[in-house]
Amino acid sequence: MLEKLKQEVYDANMQLPELGLVTFTWGNVSGIDREKGLFVIKPSGVDYEDLKPSDMVVVDLNGEVVEGEMNPSSDTPTHTYLYNHFPTIGGITHTHSPWAVSFAAAKMDIPAVSTTHADTFFGDIPCAPALTEAQIKEAYELNTGKVIVDEFEKRGVDPDAVPAVLVSQHGPFSWGPTPAKAVYNAKVLEVAAEITYHGLQMTRDEIHVPQYLLDKHYYRKHGANAYYGQNSAKSKDHAAHI
Repeated sequence: MLEKLKQEVYDANMQLPELGLVTFTWGNVSGIDREKGLFVIKPSGVDYEDLKPSDMVVVDLNGEVVEGEMNPSSDTPTHTYLYNHFPTIGGITHTHSPWAVSFAAAKMDIPAVSTTHADTFFGDIPCAPALTEAQIKEAYELNTGKVIVDEFEKRGVDPDAVPAVLVSQHGPFSWGPTPAKAVYNAKVLEVAAEITYHGLQMTRDEIHVPQYLLDKHYYRKHGANAYYGQNSAKSKDHAAHI
């Protein structure tokens, strides 16, 4: 079942240690088949060097295991909730990458202070509130998904334009149209967090990028007028006017 997607999710999970985004087993990637209403996720607590594509677990959008010999990631309820409430996303990554976790520990958004950030995230990366004791006792991982979605709705943030979040005192989640893109966004998130941390240490000035620079860097890679790379909507037209 979903053998191609299992391979994609396995490959994406294996990128996490290669990119320095996880320590031990502290992370997971999932990917969804929207037509079938099923997603594939890493099994819980298995060392990356021991993983095989066949170990990936198939789960439905009610959070029930459909296929797999192992228990799915303990974060499966969070992934399930995000897939149900962000209907355009195709893959989710969760890590405990240290620079992003630093902002989560401080309960701080990651402000957009560089074009490195603006190329991928159209604005600050939100930090959702820490869960209450009652939320943790009731359904910790499910309520993690709920605080993420609630924060995006409260702020009016488009999850496609800002494909990442921090959960206070916990860590980052990112997503994208594919599992591989979710991992890519997780790495950009970590790099942006490190850059921002150092920038904030070096000055007390307001260092947000201006809106016109944020617009330029985001929209040159995204949308109908994107021209970055080889296959964007306007890449050939842009080159002709250089």
